[in-house]
Amino acid sequence: MSDEIKSTPPTQPDLPPGVERSTLPIWILVLTLILIFLGGLWFDQHAGWFSRQVYGPYTSTDELEAYQPKSGAAAAMARGKVVYEQVCGVCHGVDGLGKPNQAPPLAGSEWVNAKGFNRLAHIPLAGVNGALQVEGKDWNMSMAAMGAALNDADLAGVLSYIRSSWGNKAGAVSADDIHAIRAAMGAHAAPLSGDQIKAMPE
Repeated sequence: MSDEIKSTPPTQPDLPPGVERSTLPIWILVLTLILIFLGGLWFDQHAGWFSRQVYGPYTSTDELEAYQPKSGAAAAMARGKVVYEQVCGVCHGVDGLGKPNQAPPLAGSEWVNAKGFNRLAHIPLAGVNGALQVEGKDWNMSMAAMGAALNDADLAGVLSYIRSSWGNKAGAVSADDIHAIRAAMGAHAAPLSGDQIKAMPE
């Protein structure tokens, strides 16, 4: 009796009249899985937001790389913009227009557009304390030596960036230029007054 029970196949539930039982052909399942895999592969390669290095509107790391400056002056300028916005833009504004009663504008400033950069470089390296006139307006400055902690290349990039942005048309500054000025100043330069800066050669 027990053997007879074991060998009896399980019964299937009765289907309503006119309904036939069918199975999904295996080739449809395989084709569906292949299409899902290929679609995911294409999406992974063409959807930039899958990569943490890519942000809209770019769609791939290759496209993003094409917009990056490769080397030389373009790379230094791009780095200068980044450092400026992080260190200087808080007070002087990312647009270089300054902030009332806080920091003078850099856009159109005679200090920025001077033929030489010696005076301009001393300002972030030593800081300013006291009256300073910018574009005919008096500023009572109390600026720390924000550039003293930057390396020569970064400070040169910042100065080159502000001397060529927002309508300014002055020459670039090199890391060697900053190194020479920093060496001449010494290790612990005191903040400068406006008169001391004016007395320096451009």
